[in-house]
Amino acid sequence: MAVLFLYDLAAVLTDRPGMRWRRELAHQLETRTPADLAVQLTGGALALAGAVLLLLALAPGLRGILTMRSPDPDAGVRAGIGRKDAAQILRDRAMEVSGVRSVRVKVGRSRIRVRATSHFRELDDVRADLDAVLAVGIEELGLVHPPQPRVRVRR
Repeated sequence: MAVLFLYDLAAVLTDRPGMRWRRELAHQLETRTPADLAVQLTGGALALAGAVLLLLALAPGLRGILTMRSPDPDAGVRAGIGRKDAAQILRDRAMEVSGVRSVRVKVGRSRIRVRATSHFRELDDVRADLDAVLAVGIEELGLVHPPQPRVRVRR
């Protein structure tokens, strides 16, 4: 629409007649006043549309959804998993590691933060096992952009 308007504006500046729709619009603007009901309704509808577009621009969108790889890219089907759901799956995986008493997992868009408490094994051994289990878990989630895990283990 903007290209059409610019083309028409360039035509008028080069002493050619404007397009019919623009001449009709200019005639309507000459004959109508802001007090006309049609002008007020149109202005209200445009203001409402602008407010809706502004609200959509400021809305966060689907940031809580991590997109997953599609088995068939040509199918056009897209899937996603919620961050909290992915955290729960990875937490369940981490709890299966021997020596882990409790685990807290937070999944972000680019990083996974894992805090684990160990009670009877060496911390380095628990961390190595957690790294391996989480790497497999992240791969099985099938995310398009897999986040990088950051694992902290303490007593």
